[in-house]
Amino acid sequence: MDPVVLVEAAVKKPVFGCRMCGQCVLHSTGMTCPMTCPKTLRNGPCGGVRPDGHCEVKPEMRCVWVKAVERAPRTPWAHELADLRPPVDNRLWGTSSWRNLLTGRDKRTPAGWRVPA
Repeated sequence: MDPVVLVEAAVKKPVFGCRMCGQCVLHSTGMTCPMTCPKTLRNGPCGGVRPDGHCEVKPEMRCVWVKAVERAPRTPWAHELADLRPPVDNRLWGTSSWRNLLTGRDKRTPAGWRVPA
């Protein structure tokens, strides 16, 4: 296995619950991995948040996006929480988001998807 992926997983998985999607946005979500959402949502809450702030799909789990909204204001990049991100490119699962960031691969969107101007 790729040594960079192994190191990244060893650092991020135990601390942040990182799912190694290859397109990490931990910093802009207040250090919460959005890919831990059971609905694999990348762009904010699904609307199925219970009144107590827990997930509608996994009631024992606190909603990932509720946590992100609470944590993000304490970061210098809080404004990024509202940025619309392209859908996850599933070809990047299990790759290094660090390497993808350095090479610009994380910015390339799947064919047919573009952000409206």
